[in-house]
Amino acid sequence: MRIAGAALNQIPFDWAHNIQNISTAIEQAKSEGVGLLCLPELCLTGYNCEDLFLSDWLPASALAHLQKIRPLTEGICVVVGLPVRLAHRTYNTAAVLRDGQILGFAAKQFLANDGVHYETRFFAPWPAGETTTVTLEGESWPLGDLTFEHLGVRFGFEICEDAWRADDVRPACRLAGKVDLIINPSASHFAMSKTDLRYKLVLNASRKFACTYLYANLLGNEAGRIIYDGEILIARNGHLLKRNQLLSFKAVDLEWADVDFATPLAVADVIVPLPEPDEYRELNQAMSLGLFDYLRKARSRGFVLSLSGGADSCFCAVGVAEMVRLGVEELGVEEFKRRSGAFDEAKKDVVQTGAGGPAEQVVVEPVAPTPSLTANQELVNHLLTCAYQGTVNSSDDTFNSAKELAESIGARFFDWTIDDEVRGYVGKIEGALGRELTWQTDDLALQNIQARVRAPGIWLLANVQNCLLLTTSNRSEASVGYCTMDGDTAGSISPIAGVDKYFVKKWLCWAETELGYAALRHVNALQPTAELRPLADNQTDERDLMPYPLLNRIERLAFYDRLAPAAVLAQLVAEDPHADPDQLRTYVRRFYTLWSRNQWKRERYAPSFHLDDYNVDPRSWLRFPILSGGFGEELAGL
Repeated sequence: MRIAGAALNQIPFDWAHNIQNISTAIEQAKSEGVGLLCLPELCLTGYNCEDLFLSDWLPASALAHLQKIRPLTEGICVVVGLPVRLAHRTYNTAAVLRDGQILGFAAKQFLANDGVHYETRFFAPWPAGETTTVTLEGESWPLGDLTFEHLGVRFGFEICEDAWRADDVRPACRLAGKVDLIINPSASHFAMSKTDLRYKLVLNASRKFACTYLYANLLGNEAGRIIYDGEILIARNGHLLKRNQLLSFKAVDLEWADVDFATPLAVADVIVPLPEPDEYRELNQAMSLGLFDYLRKARSRGFVLSLSGGADSCFCAVGVAEMVRLGVEELGVEEFKRRSGAFDEAKKDVVQTGAGGPAEQVVVEPVAPTPSLTANQELVNHLLTCAYQGTVNSSDDTFNSAKELAESIGARFFDWTIDDEVRGYVGKIEGALGRELTWQTDDLALQNIQARVRAPGIWLLANVQNCLLLTTSNRSEASVGYCTMDGDTAGSISPIAGVDKYFVKKWLCWAETELGYAALRHVNALQPTAELRPLADNQTDERDLMPYPLLNRIERLAFYDRLAPAAVLAQLVAEDPHADPDQLRTYVRRFYTLWSRNQWKRERYAPSFHLDDYNVDPRSWLRFPILSGGFGEELAGL
């Protein structure tokens, strides 16, 4: 039988959009002669409907919309993910449809409840071995721990998290020997190098349980923060039969393989490993797709960026340029423009800028192409506007870095100074307090006002153009609050807030050499700096904080490995016996003190992408109290 998986780029409870993608996948499968098609987990509603899964109406509407898919399944067996609500509990299910009929609903038995997942808030786990009945308008179907048969092939299910449990408890251990095929519809989030884990999971399952294993994942930035790579894997007895290209810009990515279930296949002696993951390339593709989906699903006209010439803002600018390059490379110019929705000049729409209050309906004037730009640069010119907002504390180095990079990628570039605005605010407060503000007495306040004054102008530029404002904070800054709330944190979306600063610096060096962004030579030669103190102070981030690699290590030990401060310090000393233990102790105290003091900032960050194996966003990975004891006793004990 020819079996297939289809990765779909869905939108939460956008019924017309989601059913259109499902219909397209079924049509493509039929045209390829596929006998059985697996679609991703919760693909009918979208995976990220959050608390709407607790309502009665959303699962009921999903079941009603499933009836529209039934006629599409003549001559093919199709697996469709949707929630089903019974007795005030919602279950995550995979419906099996064939020849216009619903055969039943397989229910998810294990729920993901760590990292970015909160499934136990929305769903109830289904008990192994149990079944019940679902009814609608006089029809009834079985639901629960079910197996099915199609064209003589017996198959059962693991739904995403089911497969990540121990081999002696997961559904596959009970299906072994009873089915020929295990199907896994998934909504497994992207993280760098995660595809290697998923590959081993599927190949090892097909080998251990002597079966064919079909895996299909969601695709794209579905709801704002989480990106799905659209991975499709088909394996048999430890042999890989099909694996697709990840992170496609397509709405539907279908892959199939022919399996001769009647002819035995020897179990593989070993699992052939994948090549070592290239995390720089993985992140580049994921961020590009994440930006593209955010752009079009927010119905925006493009992006605006306060381009300081530093590492973080340069990363974001290149991210937009790469979004264009990779999108055009896969879709072509015209399809890229059509799918983005940002090039319909007559279009009137509401843009979710995140600026607060309702956005107005506006008509944006078309931007005239700049002579001598390449086709991709013209697209970037339409989609990205950058502004350098200098002060007396800004250097020529960062200005040249910003200007040359913007021009090299084709972005529109403006520059202005904000010294008058800063002096105006400082003067008002000096008048109110009856004293002068000085660097000796008011250092942080004088730094913050510069960053904060940059926000209104760049917000105005974004609103006037009906664009999304990119904010540029990274994970390392978020951890210790090295940012100005309502200043450099202001924005609609924070694409790199899930990535640490050391990785940002290494990625920029890679992008300069491997992707050919020669203008990055400026920023790659600079020490990261906020440029908020007088130039004579030679301010740098690492002098204000600590070396970034060490900051990242403390952060990971503290909140990924969940160690106490004393254990973190002991681990650092063990890892580097030549380091000064007193200096390490100082850095550990500084990290925990700044972390505890700045949770309120992390609560207010713009939505960010989950790109690494963890992040510090309290809305997607790491929760922490805004008010706490601040590790006082623990730090005193160091």
